[in-house]
Order: sequence, then structure tokens, then C-alpha cells
Amino acid sequence: MNITDQHHLKGNLLESKQITADTLGEGKLIEGDVLSILGKIDNDVVNVGMTSPPYNKQEKHKGWLVKNVVYDVYKDALPEPEYQQNQVNVLNEIYRVTAPGGSFFYNHKIRWDRGNMYHPMDWLRKTEWTVKQEIIWDRMIAGNIRGWRFWQVEERIYWLYKPIGKKLIGKELRSCDAKLTSIWRGVPEDGRKNRHPAPFPLWLPARVIISILESETQGIVLDPYIGSGTTAVAAKLLGHKYIGIDRSEAYIEMTCERLNNAPGEMSKIREEQGLHHVKGTFKERKTKGKHVGKYRDTDNESKIAQPTLFEQ
Repeated sequence: MNITDQHHLKGNLLESKQITADTLGEGKLIEGDVLSILGKIDNDVVNVGMTSPPYNKQEKHKGWLVKNVVYDVYKDALPEPEYQQNQVNVLNEIYRVTAPGGSFFYNHKIRWDRGNMYHPMDWLRKTEWTVKQEIIWDRMIAGNIRGWRFWQVEERIYWLYKPIGKKLIGKELRSCDAKLTSIWRGVPEDGRKNRHPAPFPLWLPARVIISILESETQGIVLDPYIGSGTTAVAAKLLGHKYIGIDRSEAYIEMTCERLNNAPGEMSKIREEQGLHHVKGTFKERKTKGKHVGKYRDTDNESKIAQPTLFEQ
């Protein structure tokens, strides 16, 4: 039995709350509408998730240099208030299915339409989540090179947190994860090698999963807009279970194909894992009387001799 037969479920055949931690096996890919499928997942199942939803760009506002973003079976052209309310509803359902202490990372961007700016915080503040951090993804390329504004090369990744009781902060990150800072630099997935119109690179969900689940095994990772399967591949290669949802059968099949061939992408995971390392933490350096001042980037050779917050 191949991975498609094992993991591809039709959402309209599932009963309410049928997806539980005990029924996942290695993972499930579920075809159907995201809100409908989320409603069939039990409470408090997910440990961490990441997604990048359609941006409601009206299938035409991608940019001067990039072709229009047209999805397989979804028309990305809702009235803006309807789109934002849909995202609130989806995020609140993700909150319900996430265990207390769990996190969800939400990739979106600032958009403009007829001079009006739409910021993801416009609807994130209306959800049940605690917004723990805004991370800048510096994609280092601009899709639109017209000069109406400075070229937009960044997107945003929001770390959303489900508190345990009234403790809004949660546990502290390890030094080897926190040192990666709140600006993540890396180009998007090469569209010539991925048939999905808007894939993100494997290192993004890998960084999230490594940082949040640490050495934990068999965590449960959710991506409600699974697309080409990047989050599921990262989860599998890092030893975790996954739940992926998409209304497109073609994208589910694409994900199944990537999961079948996942070992071929392990080098990318290893590269990301190599970044999560320090010889000495802040606490250890302070105890030994070493420098514990400002963080300095040592990637630039001219700064190598400067003291850093962590021993690399």
C-alpha cells in the first residue's frame, strides 16, 4: 500500500471529531474545505503548525515580474472583509485543535489595493490567539519592481501562541534557536521546480518544528493549506506526525509524491539543523565571566573577531 492509499482521506466522508492523536498513524492528508475539515479534528490535538494561506490577491496582483497566482480549485478573489473574517474563523478553529502551550506560525504579507493597505494584524487581533512575535521573512527578491513604493522584499511570519491558563509568555526558547533572530533570510522555493503557484522553502517549517518541538518525538504538526506538502515533508523528516489539508486533489497528490521521495530532501533539513547550535549559552557565558553583551552577526568576516552573545 503506497502513501496515497494510507494517508489521503476525503473530508466529506469523515465524521465530526474523527481525527484524533490515536487515529493519525504517521500522518493524514485530508482533501476538502479547510473550515469543514478542521471541524472534524478533536480538541487539543496539534502541538505546532505552520501555513501560508492564499493572500486574496484577486488572482492578478502578484507583481510586475511574476505570473498571476492561480490555484487549482480555489479562486483567490473574495471581498476583503469576507476574506479577513474567513481567516479569523480558520485561525480560531486552529486554536481549538491546538493543545495548550502549542504554537502556530502564520505566514502572510502586507498588501495594497487601490491605495489601501491591508495588514495581517487587522484580523489577527480578532482571533483567540496570543500574538507572541512578528518575524520578518526577508525573501531577498522583489516580485514587483514598479516604484509606487520601495520594493517589497519581505513577508511576515506571526508566532501565535495558545497559553496554558493565564501564562501568556510560555517557555523560553533554547539559545541555539533564539540566536536565529527575528529576521529570517532566504529566497522562496524555485517555482520552476515546484508546480504549486506559491510554495515556501523547506527550511521555514523545519526551523519552526526544530525550535518548538526541540528533541520531542512524535509531535503533531498541522498545515491547513498544505499545498505542495512542504510542512508535511519537514515533519516527516524530523520524526513527527502531520495533518495536511487542501481542497485540491492535485495538491494532495503532489504532497503524497513528495512524501514518498522525502529522503531526497534530507540534506536541506540537515543544513537547517546545523544552524541550531551554540557552544555556550548566555547563562553559561555569564557564569564563566565571558562577554554577554549585544548580539553581533559574525557571518561578515570583518566582524569575526568581535565578541558574540553565543559561541558559534
